[in-house]
Amino acid sequence: MKTLASLTLALSLALTGCGDNLGNDDGTGGDGSGSGSGSDEQPEPKLDATGTYRLHSTFDIATNMPASSGSFVNGLIAATDDPDDPMSWLLDQMLAQMPNGTLKSILQGAKPFVAGYLNDELNNLAPELVGTIVELGHHMAELTKHFGVNEKLAIAGADQTLIAKVTADGVRFTIDANQIDLTFVDYNVDDVSAEGVLITLENESRMLIGDHSLPLPYGKIVRMGLDAAIIPTIDPSAHNLTDLLDHIVNCQSVGQSIADALDFGTASFWASACTAGLDGAADLVYDQIAASDSLLTFHVTGNARVSDSNGDHKLDKLSFGTWAGTLSYDATDTTLVQPATFVGERM
Repeated sequence: MKTLASLTLALSLALTGCGDNLGNDDGTGGDGSGSGSGSDEQPEPKLDATGTYRLHSTFDIATNMPASSGSFVNGLIAATDDPDDPMSWLLDQMLAQMPNGTLKSILQGAKPFVAGYLNDELNNLAPELVGTIVELGHHMAELTKHFGVNEKLAIAGADQTLIAKVTADGVRFTIDANQIDLTFVDYNVDDVSAEGVLITLENESRMLIGDHSLPLPYGKIVRMGLDAAIIPTIDPSAHNLTDLLDHIVNCQSVGQSIADALDFGTASFWASACTAGLDGAADLVYDQIAASDSLLTFHVTGNARVSDSNGDHKLDKLSFGTWAGTLSYDATDTTLVQPATFVGERM
């Protein structure tokens, strides 16, 4: 009997233990630790592309531009293409600004003699004129060979569709390997925008920027580049072409030299005529660069590699971007010359 009682007690305790285990079963299999193979895993979050990005685009518009717009300094090239230049050119600028009268007639008749006389004094009157004009032309070619546009790409999501607004709000010029960024607002130039641009992410590794057009105010932009990027590189104290020419030509000495050569008219009169001539030459160059209301229209699509560099599932960099499409200037459309590139980063 003692043995039977012991077995009964052991069986009762065993059943009680089983009941406790059954009551603690959490469906994870066995010990309730939740470490079994049936646990749910959270899906990897999708890459979030919404937000605003700063883009820097670079184009070679020099190759695209019509020949008539490719020579930006025609009005200054004339200062170097004649045996009597540059002083023959300077006298032409003076004559163009002088009112009709005796003094103008005298200078016109004596021009060959006066030009030779002034050229003999070139080292005193304008020693850097020719070299400055050549440098100016070189930098203008740089400006169009590496024509940079700064843009904001603002992406918003709607019904799982990405739509963007592209805004060109400035330019980037590369002069002597130095990058110079200028914003439109600082030069009273309006931003240019394209809305409703379709954005597509391919395998979360590439971004496609849909077809859009940006009509940029080309005449104003190139003048920005000349005044704010190129001219300060040549003469840091000059703010525009008029300043530059005034600084490299000593009109007071020119006036005295003409008065001495002609023995007619005062040195101050001829100096004033010299200054007026240089101002007129500067205005002529600005007019020849491009009409102030001329447009350079980019009609493009973009393709770039994208990345999330800090692992927060937000796209933050666009790299190896390329633009494809057409460029339009003065109603002339051409295929956009490659390379036409861009990079971007989340703002």
